[in-house]
Amino acid sequence: MPDTLPFDPSRLKFGIGQPVPRAEDPTLLTGRGRYTDDISLPGQMWAVMVRSPYAHGVIRGIDTSAARAMPGVAGVWTGADLVSAGYGPMKCAMPLKNADGSPIRSTQRLPLATDRVRYVGDPVAFVVATTRAEAKDAAEAVELDIDALPAVTVASAAAAPDAPQLYDDIPGNEVLDFRHGDREAVAKAFAEAAHVTKLSIRNNRIVVCAMEPRSAIGSFEDGRYVLRVGCQGVFGLRNQLANEVLKVPPAQVRVLTGNVGGSFGMKANVYPEYACLLHAARELGHPVKWTDERSGSFLSDQHGRDHEVEAELALDKDGHFLAVRLTSFANMGAFLSPVAPLMGTANFMKNVQSNYRTPLIEVSTRSLVTNTTPVSAYRGAGRPEGNYFMERLIESAALEMGIDAVELRRRNHIRPDQFPYSAASGSVYDGGDFTALLERTLQEADLPGYAARKAASEARGMLRGRGLGNFLECTAPPTKEQGGIRFEEDGNVTIITGTLDYGQGHWSAFAQVLHQSLGVPFEKVRLLQGDSDQLIAGGGTGGSKSIMASGAAILEASALVIEKGRDAAAWALEAAPSDIEYEPHAEGGQGRFTIAGTDRGIGIMDLAVKLRGAQGLPEGVPNTLDVTHVFDQAPQAYPNGCHVAEVEIDPDTGIVTVDRYVTVNDFGVMVNPLLVAGQAHGGIAQGIGQALMESVSFGEDGQLLTGSYLDYALPRAGDLPDIGFVSHAVPATTNPLGAKGCGEAGCAGSLPAVMNAIVDALSGHGVRHIDMPATPERVWRAIHAG
Repeated sequence: MPDTLPFDPSRLKFGIGQPVPRAEDPTLLTGRGRYTDDISLPGQMWAVMVRSPYAHGVIRGIDTSAARAMPGVAGVWTGADLVSAGYGPMKCAMPLKNADGSPIRSTQRLPLATDRVRYVGDPVAFVVATTRAEAKDAAEAVELDIDALPAVTVASAAAAPDAPQLYDDIPGNEVLDFRHGDREAVAKAFAEAAHVTKLSIRNNRIVVCAMEPRSAIGSFEDGRYVLRVGCQGVFGLRNQLANEVLKVPPAQVRVLTGNVGGSFGMKANVYPEYACLLHAARELGHPVKWTDERSGSFLSDQHGRDHEVEAELALDKDGHFLAVRLTSFANMGAFLSPVAPLMGTANFMKNVQSNYRTPLIEVSTRSLVTNTTPVSAYRGAGRPEGNYFMERLIESAALEMGIDAVELRRRNHIRPDQFPYSAASGSVYDGGDFTALLERTLQEADLPGYAARKAASEARGMLRGRGLGNFLECTAPPTKEQGGIRFEEDGNVTIITGTLDYGQGHWSAFAQVLHQSLGVPFEKVRLLQGDSDQLIAGGGTGGSKSIMASGAAILEASALVIEKGRDAAAWALEAAPSDIEYEPHAEGGQGRFTIAGTDRGIGIMDLAVKLRGAQGLPEGVPNTLDVTHVFDQAPQAYPNGCHVAEVEIDPDTGIVTVDRYVTVNDFGVMVNPLLVAGQAHGGIAQGIGQALMESVSFGEDGQLLTGSYLDYALPRAGDLPDIGFVSHAVPATTNPLGAKGCGEAGCAGSLPAVMNAIVDALSGHGVRHIDMPATPERVWRAIHAG
């Protein structure tokens, strides 16, 4: 029977809220993606880095003579060569201050080490040759004369008076002594509390392990530096590279990015290799390519996490929260990345509040340099950690006070009638429904059936535990973002954005926003995101803000297209602009301009074609519907939710199996629920990996002991359960779409859910806390120690 229902925009197949499959996937799944290593330029040469084998040492000399004489070698450069060329250092851009008001002590990292090496993998030279094999052979022939020095790899150890000093101008290895909160008021709250819970928590260091290792091609074309590289945003990377390192106007630098195989924060910044490639390309007159091997990635890619935390929660006699206090050491690695100090300071502070009424927060973090790979953002960048600390404190406090842990959460949730809620962290939450969301999660997790499942596990000699991960995270605030719309000659419409998809599926989601707001056919939408020459603004992708930033930019740009289109349609239809109306979803598959009260009109795609071929347009009639627009900014948003994990533990081996997993989430308006669920699944997988198996280890001499997949475990499909995903949405009021961001929330809920479940399962053996990762050995020892 034919569909005779009247047209309803809510039935849009490709509109906002529809689970549209990713438009990117057919290309990627059939191997037609174009990653950096897939590119080969005419005349291209290869670079290989020479890295320090010592974690700490003084460079006495670098002999490159043998390498220069080897077949195919076009050049060998050291740090002295790049200093002579005038390149500047990479440094931290965070405007954080010490407790005494003085600025952060930033390291000044040159592209190649010149005086001292500070971690295993620190680049000291590089070789360029005709082939990769020739470059690799020559790199191995470079002779290093380095006097080894004592090393320090743990942040708290770096703070000791007798610790090795990495920098003469950074006394005590301390780059930042961060403090937030009213110390006296917090101390008073703890002194007067009926109960205080304390936990020592280790936030284990993580190797990012992106699917695509870092790769880049440097060239010098028509007097400009051109870098082809996988990154998280070409506009910001170009500016950092031009302003800080190359010391040239940004217009002299172009950054191009194709497909990117994952990043999670790691590929956001400039790395030493990029300046080296561009320098060699200019010197040699040839493009120069470099692709890291996985062993090199373990050493040179920025790591994530790595904090030592004393967490404390003060409660009154009824279990109401009075104050939370975090006292931490944060490991920065050997150099400060542009955002390294953010995670253990401001992001701890903003996120430890979670969705609870907590009147007072104090965060004191000492950030220290160590002889380890530099640390930077990793999915969540302090947000999952803040939630993890609070949730572990709640579980411990509930046990110690004899209060049900779920009831303790209910008792302290921010209530709907308290919004907007001014948190002690300084955030202003615009809305949420935290207790109702928790209740929905318990329902979805089949709370009544848990006792039977636990009994069944015990009958098989297994331990079973259930854990909650209630979370709220503060996304990064959307900053200036481009929302260009261009009507192409081939009939397609291009969105130009400064965010960048490195696995998220931006094309589909952005096309849905444009389709909904402007009526452009979904299949006609294209996405341009990886060319800095096309951008006038761009905040890149990070902090779970892309749909809020780019979505808002597309909405505003669409409104400008319609405004231009009224003048153009008035000309085409021979009417006054004031008589022109626009219907984004008129029947016929495209938006349509019409004369009010008539059936005379013209489709937006047809109007774009008509303008392109028009000659001698009257004054006031645009010759194109194209717009270039910059969305200004918006407040951050507050995605929240609850995860429930059930684990089963074999007491004979310590092996933990995540058996059941349910999530209920408030991500506000979901443009594409299918993509949102995928983002949640990915974050949960990474959270389970950190909770159960992932951890970086260094020897006392600074050597990386977990330098390959023989030593470093990643979760596989068989390690993960089916993941239930349910939405309990309260639209945000802080951005036009009502979205809240979702990219990092999976980690924020999974770390506490899994670890709380493990502690619950082990509680019968006297275990009250266990640090991540809960490896079989660590769990087995905890059982027997208990």
